[in-house]
Amino acid sequence: MADEQERVAVTYEGHDFALTPSPGEVVLPLNGRKMHHDLRCSHLTDSEVLPRFPDPDRLLWRRILDSAPSGDTEGRIKFARSIGLLGGSGQTIIGLCSCVLKSISPTQAETMRPWPLAEARAAFDGAGCEETLRKRDDAARQIREAFPWEEWPTMSLERFALGQGGSSTTKPYCYLIEFGSDALGSIAGGSARKHLIYRKGPDGDWWHDSRYANAEEAWEHVRDGIITAVTAAREGRLADIDTIAAVRSGPALIGKTLRIYAPESNLPIYGTGWIQHFIERLTSEPVPKLEGWALRARLKNIIDADESFAGWSYDLVVLFLEWWANPRRTQQIVKIAAGHDGALWDDCRAGGYIAVGWDDVPDLRTFADKDEFLAAFTAAYNDEYNGFKSKISAKANEVWKLQGLRPGDLVVANSGASQILGVGRVTGEGYQWREERADHRHTVGVDWDESYATRLDEPERSWATVTVKDVPAALWNRIRRAKSAQFDPSSTDAEAATGTAEAAAAAVAAQPLDAELRPLADALERRGQAVLFGPPGTGKTYLALRFAVRWLGELSGDLPGSDPYAEPGTESFGATLDALSLAGRLTMVTFHPSYGYEDFVEGFRPVKNETPGGGLSLDLTSGVFKRVCEAAAADPAHPYLVVVDELNRGHLPKIFGELVTLIEKDKRGLSVTLPLSQQPFRIPPNVFLIGTMNTADRSIRTLDAAIRRRFAFLELLPDSGPLQGCHVGELHLADLLDALNQRIRTLLDREKQIGHAFFLPGGAPVDSAGELAGIIRGEILPLLQEYAYDDYTLLAAFLGDDLVDADTHTLKDLTDDGLVTALYTELQVNAGGE
Repeated sequence: MADEQERVAVTYEGHDFALTPSPGEVVLPLNGRKMHHDLRCSHLTDSEVLPRFPDPDRLLWRRILDSAPSGDTEGRIKFARSIGLLGGSGQTIIGLCSCVLKSISPTQAETMRPWPLAEARAAFDGAGCEETLRKRDDAARQIREAFPWEEWPTMSLERFALGQGGSSTTKPYCYLIEFGSDALGSIAGGSARKHLIYRKGPDGDWWHDSRYANAEEAWEHVRDGIITAVTAAREGRLADIDTIAAVRSGPALIGKTLRIYAPESNLPIYGTGWIQHFIERLTSEPVPKLEGWALRARLKNIIDADESFAGWSYDLVVLFLEWWANPRRTQQIVKIAAGHDGALWDDCRAGGYIAVGWDDVPDLRTFADKDEFLAAFTAAYNDEYNGFKSKISAKANEVWKLQGLRPGDLVVANSGASQILGVGRVTGEGYQWREERADHRHTVGVDWDESYATRLDEPERSWATVTVKDVPAALWNRIRRAKSAQFDPSSTDAEAATGTAEAAAAAVAAQPLDAELRPLADALERRGQAVLFGPPGTGKTYLALRFAVRWLGELSGDLPGSDPYAEPGTESFGATLDALSLAGRLTMVTFHPSYGYEDFVEGFRPVKNETPGGGLSLDLTSGVFKRVCEAAAADPAHPYLVVVDELNRGHLPKIFGELVTLIEKDKRGLSVTLPLSQQPFRIPPNVFLIGTMNTADRSIRTLDAAIRRRFAFLELLPDSGPLQGCHVGELHLADLLDALNQRIRTLLDREKQIGHAFFLPGGAPVDSAGELAGIIRGEILPLLQEYAYDDYTLLAAFLGDDLVDADTHTLKDLTDDGLVTALYTELQVNAGGE
């Protein structure tokens, strides 16, 4: 295989890869659909004589990626046919083997040389950006015409600020900046505070920096600050913007304003993190410790000094940088029902959008933030949902998710629990309120691909009653497999019609992590170790294992028997855990009161003496964590993960010992001398640790402070989302969980809530009265009895008098169906006002 030193870091669709450069020609398989750079690749097992394809500029790999998005198998096929890129059996080559691009973590990418600029510029299609550049110029011109620069010194607050309703035909400046100019780059998301001053709804108060006495004073300073910032940029004094106090908290607003009124002064990149990322990639040096606008000036100087960018507009430079080394690490995939039984599909398909209802709340872009929207949604739909707060909040979240979708995100249009009508990519316009529609006016622009139309092999129960819902990676993989089975067996690509996922999988090297896994990945990249904590049943260990399979499995793509997209509860999921454990890349331990330093690091253990007549002797033996570190040091190309269940049940200072210092991210690679072996010991940077902690047993506040400072802590609270749309008889499981936890929070505390995992045996929602009754009697009731210290009056307050007899200290003798009906009456029908 290729020398590790030859590999360079490449970013594609928000994922990091190690590229092994092409030797000048590529290897094609006899039967597979992936291109290879290494004839010795372990995946080339079909023959010793394999077809080759010329690759004189060593950029064919990138042209395959750029021919169509990863999910567009037909687009990849079309490109392969156009250049004659066919395997030994005449099949089109549409993907890249790991001997070309190997998935790596962001930490690994930071240690590698980036894909050389010269090669990237040679592959970049600047001419293909002309339409995008024209749209950017048009968007900036339209805003300048609506808000001429010479009018800024006298501009009114009402013409500037968000939060004044959406009925007027003339939108305020901040509305156009955030929602009406996506062609210039997005600053959407987060709070309206990034606009420096806004109104909390048409009849609300003004929000502004508290240093100012009132909105009028605040606006004078903000307006003057914006004018001063644009003037400084035009005069080449970008770093001076850091000194303008009135606009210091609005870098995205100022950045986009400069693109409109001072386009030659600055690269239109609005996030400081992105600026840092590009400086690091362009210079391969540590990012200088500068304030935000001084940092932007540094990036501008780097670009100006590079003669290869001579004659390029800053817009074109940014398009190139985003294509070359895009730091975005997330892609949302959501399913959105196309009306009841697909009634809206024809409109959506023809119009290039997806539409949902709840029209009694208007344009989402007229709300300053989510809190303001939730208040309006509650007022509009309180009666419809019987005042049930959790239901109202869940439905409001469905609608609000629309405005968070970004270009490139995916929308799965469904009808019912099984039918997929199409899959599309969100277009540049994103969310739009379409006043011209008679109903279902909340829409998102989508470029549809109807080749995904199919039926799932197993229905998704919640899809039938939930309009907008995240699609996890495992489900997305099922959808892609279903698509691959739709190929015409009579076509030249007949091998894709076998019902396997080969065609779809060949086009996709990796998928972004699910939204629930991303924070854990970020925490590990940032700190090296993290603790998942929360009440019982919130899926802490489950999440840690899902993360291990998804993250480790993808970064161990060559590991036989591993499937990073395996669904929990399946045979493949267990096989992947076994494969990762067998390879040493995943290690699981459980802490308990007698667990010690000798178990985790090193210690003397009794060993049978093999000499004749010998008894036992004490040998110095490496502990679990030390063995992991030794293996990881010998294999720096792969991450190694240790999962510690019940972390807080061990005596952590005793178990970790001197490792408390070494586990800090910036201390990785430093050594200490272990007291027993007197040998130097290091924790390699590719070792990561996840702990789980049940807060019903012990609060994180009781942990040793030195240990606590060295971990990132991620709280997992009960989440009714996986139970939305799932019923047992008339009882909605999400309502049951929300109402029960509302009572527990009120009568006890948030640490003793009931987790959603109790209702997800095997990873799937409980679906029968007998199974639910068994969970209530055997798992939830004993836990509540423990919480209540056998106070059956309190227990009745949790579950209701129809279930609990406080006088006799017993659960009433109800049939399974009767128990479900009692729960429905007590915790759903009678819980609306809580």
